[in-house]
Amino acid sequence: MADADPNRILIVDDDPDIHQLLATALRNRNYVIEHKYDGLDALSLLRARSFDLVLTDVRMPGLNGLELLRKIHEIRAATRVLVMTAEGTPATVIRSLRDQAFGYFTKPFSLDAAAETVALALSARAPEDDIEVVSATPQWLTLNLRCKLEVSDRIIPFLRELSIELSIQDRENVGTAFRELLMNAIEHGAGGDPSKAVRLDYMRTAKSILYKLQDPGEGFSLDNLPHAAVSNAPDAPYQHFEARERLGLRPGGFGILVSKSLADELIYNEKGNEVLLIKYLSSSEN
Repeated sequence: MADADPNRILIVDDDPDIHQLLATALRNRNYVIEHKYDGLDALSLLRARSFDLVLTDVRMPGLNGLELLRKIHEIRAATRVLVMTAEGTPATVIRSLRDQAFGYFTKPFSLDAAAETVALALSARAPEDDIEVVSATPQWLTLNLRCKLEVSDRIIPFLRELSIELSIQDRENVGTAFRELLMNAIEHGAGGDPSKAVRLDYMRTAKSILYKLQDPGEGFSLDNLPHAAVSNAPDAPYQHFEARERLGLRPGGFGILVSKSLADELIYNEKGNEVLLIKYLSSSEN
């Protein structure tokens, strides 16, 4: 059997060190990589030749990365774009989402994280409408997220950079808690049906950051979750494994318990298909 055609990747950044780092991260893979050092040169190349994926910095001479992102979708709608920046702001995140960037990550980044993000971008199935921006301000962002498991990995980096007031550790913790809740909403609330969507509201107040998820399911009762670790007795931390095996569920069931441990508050509505995650800002973060 012949090998699959290599994926074509264009890296656009005015920093040669970033090109070298990414080339190292992506070596020994079935990729053909080309390099440009400003947005205008990259746009000229994209007009002449198609690429599967573009990784672009935001701050560049001539044409910045956000302008390039918009131009790419005008001339090469199928090309996926990853936005990189050393100085992320909520405005940059929102514009990247509006203009359908596939992903977003900040410098410095690890080689493994870069390679994983590129692999996700190249393997995702028809991602064009997976993230719909309903309304967006730095204080209140509303999105519809298609119920596909890979969407959870895509949206977390965007949300992490919206919460720049939090410490790096708190951002990681909140991201982990949110991802567990989103995975539950996709897997259980929507039954993994990609024709359905989860509604996300991200809100930033003077004293807290809030994430609200609403899934299209029938909900559940926290008092009746024998397959979840949150229902285990204190002296039987793995009791739910038996229930999961009987129900034919994958190993796991720690999502709600993990989220409760990492958030300051976790509040469900009566039906159980909406959840509010709250993280309070310390006085130094206000």
